[in-house]
Amino acid sequence: MNAHVFSDFSAVRPEPAAPASPAWHLLPLEGRFELVYEDGQGVWSRRTVAARELKLGPGRTLLGGIDPGRGGYRGFRVDRIRRLTDTATGERLEGGILDWLMARAETQRREQARDHRRRTRAQTRARREAALERLA
Repeated sequence: MNAHVFSDFSAVRPEPAAPASPAWHLLPLEGRFELVYEDGQGVWSRRTVAARELKLGPGRTLLGGIDPGRGGYRGFRVDRIRRLTDTATGERLEGGILDWLMARAETQRREQARDHRRRTRAQTRARREAALERLA
């Protein structure tokens, strides 16, 4: 029997893997906001957005939503939002906008999770009661 059945691969080193590009993380967010926004050329404009999400990515955060004035979905860099007004409450922010948006997204996530648990419990209770009725 040949003693050299297995090759010695210790001298062969795999190529290092390319660093993974950081992924974007999406946070659902609902609300209607009026923005004073500064574009990439430094031009300020007033915009209205029906928010859908916050996109957290490598080096930037975007507020994504429907901009009826521009006819569709748009992403707004949060660091370029100079003023944000919540049209439902009238709350107006000129600083701390990212922190406020993150807190709002987290509050909405908790509310949705709580509502989901309540609906699930109610459905379970209804199924249990229906099963008991069939047995009676």
